[in-house]
Amino acid sequence: MRFERASGILLHPTSFPGPFGAGDFGEEAHRFIDFLVASGQAFWQIMPLGPTGWGGSPYSSISAFAGNVNLVSPAGLVSSGLLEPSDIEHPPDFEGASGDDSRIVAYRRGLLEKAFHQFKGRVQGDQELRRDYDGVVADASSWLEDYALFAALKDRHDGAGWWTWGPALAHREPGALAGARRELADGIAAHRFFQYVFLRQWLDLKRHANSQGIQVIGDMPMFVAHDSADVWARPHLWKLDAEGQPTVVAGVPPDAFSTTGQLWGNPIYDWARLRGEGFGWWIDRMRETLKLVDLVRLDHFRGFAACWEVPATDATAEHGTWVETPGRELFLAMRNALDGELRVVAEDLGTLTRDVHQLRDMFGLPGMRVLQFAWGSDAHDSHLPHEYTPAVVAYTGTHDNDTVGGWFTQRSAPGASEAERWQREHCLRYLGTDGREIHWDFIRAVQMSVAGLSIMPLQDLLGLDSSARMNTPGRPEGNWAWRFAADALTPELARRLRESTERYGRLRAR
Repeated sequence: MRFERASGILLHPTSFPGPFGAGDFGEEAHRFIDFLVASGQAFWQIMPLGPTGWGGSPYSSISAFAGNVNLVSPAGLVSSGLLEPSDIEHPPDFEGASGDDSRIVAYRRGLLEKAFHQFKGRVQGDQELRRDYDGVVADASSWLEDYALFAALKDRHDGAGWWTWGPALAHREPGALAGARRELADGIAAHRFFQYVFLRQWLDLKRHANSQGIQVIGDMPMFVAHDSADVWARPHLWKLDAEGQPTVVAGVPPDAFSTTGQLWGNPIYDWARLRGEGFGWWIDRMRETLKLVDLVRLDHFRGFAACWEVPATDATAEHGTWVETPGRELFLAMRNALDGELRVVAEDLGTLTRDVHQLRDMFGLPGMRVLQFAWGSDAHDSHLPHEYTPAVVAYTGTHDNDTVGGWFTQRSAPGASEAERWQREHCLRYLGTDGREIHWDFIRAVQMSVAGLSIMPLQDLLGLDSSARMNTPGRPEGNWAWRFAADALTPELARRLRESTERYGRLRAR
């Protein structure tokens, strides 16, 4: 896959401003698309849209298919006749709340339940609403029934992991499932409805973006959570013991940043069984994701060549083993099933072996370059702009990086190490700048490079400091909560970005 020269902005929907505690698919999302158009951008990159896990992380979800219903716009429910205006006139004061704050979750869940009650009263006599609902639900039928039952059971068990629900439900005995479907029929219908309004609002928003010439880049974590509808519904596809517990879990080995490695804890796929089923679960996952987005960034791409498997009883990732993954067979199967094309960007960051590069290049997948990673002593570092090729996506930073402003300030601070100060001086010399607008220096560098696509987090476009950082890997709390100010996207900012985009040949005709 090759890009026509273009650029875009990285921003997750939770970061939109608004009165309901966290961003959603409402009016501010549409205004952001207007800003993308005005500033000459062609891409909007987001993070995973699934239900968030512990700490509000979109990379730890209870489903590889379902949507995060906290992104549903309350105002959109009003405009579609599923809530009354009075239902949202006086929202609580959520000032300072994080995106997964229990108050926000409870408030939005209450609105969704009101909307569901209204929907049940309307749908019997509203033929148009019935047809729309039935169509959306039918299109999601490959995963929705398992997910709705799983979510209703999670509600009944106060969020406890599926393996604690008792042997009959944990092992999906047919009689127990049939009984649960009868007992929880209304809760299952509610979760089915919640996914309907998520899909309807998101697909309407994406359609609006596409109509304005904006393509959406989504994000797919390689692994899924143990406590997920996917593992519960198809446990044979993961390396689990007879009690449903992982025998090995995912992570990465020790490196310069961690002497014990990173222990992620996700269960590892049973690739032999996936192969035996023609990789059907992965094909379904990619097909469903590509209904929601135009391109997919595959997180932890190196895991498709080999995974670091750690015994599930270990407390650190030190004693894991690299185990080969059938990535070539998987991508061939997906490509054949998806009209002969993989609309995928490979997250090929970190220390990689030759087999990872070969796998990426075999399928013509664009890789990633991150300018913040460029400032070592190697003049041929692949993250330096003069080393880019048209087959890469160049970033000023990612959701896991500090903002450019924060990164630069840290290397200018009195407590900065000698190595950090050297990085700062190297950066200034290379970019030929005094650093007063370092964020624009970074933006200019990736835009003027030969990379087919350049992407900047909105925080970098706004020149924000470390307080606007989206995620700090290894920090368990305080992530994923950043939201931009309602008055941040000014016409002057759009004009300046458009001029830069046009100057470096990235402006697309619409």
